[in-house]
Amino acid sequence: MTQAPARPSASTFESINPANGDVVGTHPIHSEEEVRDAVARAKVEAAWWSGLSFDERGKHLSTWKGVMVRRLAQLADLMHLEMGKPHGDAVMEAALAIDHLNWAAGHAEKVLKRRRVASGMLMVNQAATVEYRPLGVVGVIGPWNYPVFTPMGSIVYALAAGNAVVFKPSEYTPAIGEWLARTFQESVGRPVLQVVTGFGDTGAALCRSGVDKIAFTGSTATGKRVMAACAETLTPVVIEAGGKDSVIVDQDADIEAAADAALWGACSNAGQTCTGVERIYVHERVYDAFVSTITEKARGLSAFDGDDSPIGPITMPKQMDVIRGHIQDALDRGGRALVGGADAVGERFVQPTILVDVPEDSTAVTEETFGPTVTIAKVRDMDEAVERTNATRYGLGNSVFSKANGMAIAERIRSGMSSINGVITFAAIPNLPFGGVGDSGFGRIHGADGLKEFCYAKAIARQRFKPMLNLTSFGRTEKADQQLASMVTMLHGRGTTVGPELRD
Repeated sequence: MTQAPARPSASTFESINPANGDVVGTHPIHSEEEVRDAVARAKVEAAWWSGLSFDERGKHLSTWKGVMVRRLAQLADLMHLEMGKPHGDAVMEAALAIDHLNWAAGHAEKVLKRRRVASGMLMVNQAATVEYRPLGVVGVIGPWNYPVFTPMGSIVYALAAGNAVVFKPSEYTPAIGEWLARTFQESVGRPVLQVVTGFGDTGAALCRSGVDKIAFTGSTATGKRVMAACAETLTPVVIEAGGKDSVIVDQDADIEAAADAALWGACSNAGQTCTGVERIYVHERVYDAFVSTITEKARGLSAFDGDDSPIGPITMPKQMDVIRGHIQDALDRGGRALVGGADAVGERFVQPTILVDVPEDSTAVTEETFGPTVTIAKVRDMDEAVERTNATRYGLGNSVFSKANGMAIAERIRSGMSSINGVITFAAIPNLPFGGVGDSGFGRIHGADGLKEFCYAKAIARQRFKPMLNLTSFGRTEKADQQLASMVTMLHGRGTTVGPELRD
């Protein structure tokens, strides 16, 4: 049976290899006092780090990047042991994180530096500027499913913006978090990035520790608890929560490519992907061909305990019951398993499962499964596909396969990101913001939006010469008021007359 992290003493816990139950390492359970001490140290480091120029910070981050590249195999091995991810997938995840680190370090100055903005005719005597300044200390609460790429999407953008970071990794992947903090300190020489480990209480302590912002990735339910804890001190948050992403397949789609990508999106990382494929809506004209193609491919996939397994184990033990329950609910309500099914859920691994004829109100369609399962439904047209895709409280990502209509369909989807003729490709593009709407959270990481997420805007208006109309004075005259009214009418009054049908 898969094991959850164990507590061998009151002050430590063990991380467990989910594939075989071996102990990977022992880690401290940091107390509230220890978390506050880490944040206090981070405030000191933030003063030094923010005082550096963009170029100086960029050089430090590039040194860290070089260390990560040289130790890429070491990091991938640790990810394979602690989270269960196949080694090749671990390399890919770390490589994408390194690419984001490179982008953030190289673009922070362009995005955040002070720039002039227009002051407008009414304030023509003013010179206006805006810049984005670091908040101070950012707390990052990371997930276990992508223990490098996902938290680094907050960590590196916060660091590049000039903040210090205290990182609380998942209790399932603490060694990976420690590795990131250790290599950073080796590279920079100062603990601008620190790690605290433990369970939910440690994360709650970080929320209440006096950090200037929390970046959280995890379930919607836990995200709400994080927000509640942060609300006590008005600590702002960025929340990346769950998803129930769809793939839409239009009648002109490349069926082979769509099936291949959809299967990978559903089963890679053992389906434990917030932007993974959980629902597929296929135009009725190509439904049979698509189903035939994807099921044939899925039958050639299996998950097992071995270095050559294309699918890893389920990392979090309690997720087994969720996956089993969703499959059984779909079957009980008339759905059919073309591949896998109820017996696909083992002790540590779940085999690929493809479900059809599943009611839209089944938990397999409405709730996040987080396993290598997917539902496929036939739709009469793209209007129905869009309607079904949007009929969810989640709104993270989605994919569209169409040769001619991909953009038109994607624009209608209520989600933070979309991919056209690919799956999850948006996450690998550092220029693009990443985040959701609805129960998938709010705020953005990655790209220019991700850099600004960890800053506050500082606006400055500087008088260049005395104004013709001094509006901010009790000595303002009636004549000045009349001149202001005339100026506003001249600037904004033309073409704005209400028609007779709208008048009182």
